[in-house]
Amino acid sequence: MAKIEHVNLTVRDPKATAALMGRLFGWELRWEGPALGNGYTVHVGTGDQYLALYTGPGGAGAQVPAQDNYRQLGGLNHVGVVVDDLDATEAQVRAEGLEPMNHADYEPGRRFYFHDRDGVEYEVVSYG
Repeated sequence: MAKIEHVNLTVRDPKATAALMGRLFGWELRWEGPALGNGYTVHVGTGDQYLALYTGPGGAGAQVPAQDNYRQLGGLNHVGVVVDDLDATEAQVRAEGLEPMNHADYEPGRRFYFHDRDGVEYEVVSYG
């Protein structure tokens, strides 16, 4: 069976975003280095799944803000992350100065969403 190995996202500061993902989800730095078009990439995640966080040449100041991805064909709507303790993760999201939203209990779990500082939306879910 196939599985998703990684998702590649353009962010302003890959190192800062990777550090945030480490604090929120316990993910580890897997690799970092030069990338496409004189950019820079940081891989953060687990041993077999990760986010590739890319910035182009010029870094933070050179990035263009995303449009409404839910209306853009091929847009990234959100990244889903499963956690063991939804309440503890939500508390950490708040401690980072980010705003949890769209809470819902549904079969088979509970969830909330938040946007990171680059506007990337994350769905955080816990099952059971």
